[in-house]
Amino acid sequence: MRIAYLDCASGISGDMTLGALIDAGADRQVIAAGIDSLGLPCRLAIADVKKKGFRATHVTVEHEPQHAHRHLHHIVDLIDKSQITATQKDLAKRIFQKLAEAEAKVHGSTIQKVHFHEVGAIDSIADIVGAAIGWDLLGVERIECSPIPTGRGTIEIAHGKCTIPAPATGELLKGIPLAPSEIECELTTPTGAAIVATLAHGFGPLPAMTVERIGYGAGTRDLVEQANLLRLFVGEQSTPASSDQVWVLETNLDDLSGELVGYTTGRLWEAGALDVYSTAIQMKKNRPGIKLTVLCQAADVETVERVLFRETTTLGVRRWPASRHKLERKPHQVTTPLGVVAGKLGWIAGEAPKFSPEFESCSRVAAEKNVPLAEVYAAAHQAFAAESRRS
Repeated sequence: MRIAYLDCASGISGDMTLGALIDAGADRQVIAAGIDSLGLPCRLAIADVKKKGFRATHVTVEHEPQHAHRHLHHIVDLIDKSQITATQKDLAKRIFQKLAEAEAKVHGSTIQKVHFHEVGAIDSIADIVGAAIGWDLLGVERIECSPIPTGRGTIEIAHGKCTIPAPATGELLKGIPLAPSEIECELTTPTGAAIVATLAHGFGPLPAMTVERIGYGAGTRDLVEQANLLRLFVGEQSTPASSDQVWVLETNLDDLSGELVGYTTGRLWEAGALDVYSTAIQMKKNRPGIKLTVLCQAADVETVERVLFRETTTLGVRRWPASRHKLERKPHQVTTPLGVVAGKLGWIAGEAPKFSPEFESCSRVAAEKNVPLAEVYAAAHQAFAAESRRS
């Protein structure tokens, strides 16, 4: 699997991301042409610079001063009318959607009504669209990221002076691990936070991978304490397990009967859930309740969420993407003295497979032979052990 890792030792911004992508091999001419197709009066200026002695690519979006405050639909319209690919359009719109949700939350507005200030400016639009093009050109299937430093102190935004992180940045970074920083400036911008919140599948140290390219994107500031760089590793994941992304949806319930919980669970399985489980929790006013959690594929999120809203008393559902590592697997059958038992083989590359009997198959055999279910499981494992010895 092709994987990328963002090393955000000095935070992340739109221009740093774009610089790192170009430095890692994303075609600068394709990116520039895609941004030009937006029809905005701007051009990319790309230069090699040094930060604390380290070479990096610095990208500047050159344009005349502009004070337009755009709504999300204005930006979506620009993207839809551009000449970039459908995949790149979708990625750019997802990043702006994430930004709009954060801005709406902090301003007590709606996604439709909220208007962008700094992130609606020409340079931010170009940075995000350029980043969407760059990520698509690199062809990575999974993106991981270091914990994010935000910097400290205060900044001036359209709504006046505020502490770092800016409100929208803080909202975007909810659920994302933050790194400590003593640097007195804004290291992570709303644009950078939106890119990470939209794209990153996981956060932590550099994953096991074979590195093919390393890109360095320079920030505009020259920091006294360290090089103001975003480092991007691109390569192949060196892990024996396969990976994918699932969505986690959960809600807390303190006024739903056990019968309705059981019924809802059945409906969730029918809606395509990969897993459904409940956890006993203590809620407000000392009420015992349950947390109902669902795992599903991205394509099933809306259907699963609709079931939760229709069949329970919840007023809100939390949801977020999560990375999942899985053993390689395939169906397998064993022949036991009691009959044929179906199951699955799971294995790590280079190691012997393990056999997991299927419950439905074991229960059917137990009923047919009138024996305890545990006896069927034991027979299935013994049959697989004998089969492995013969091979």
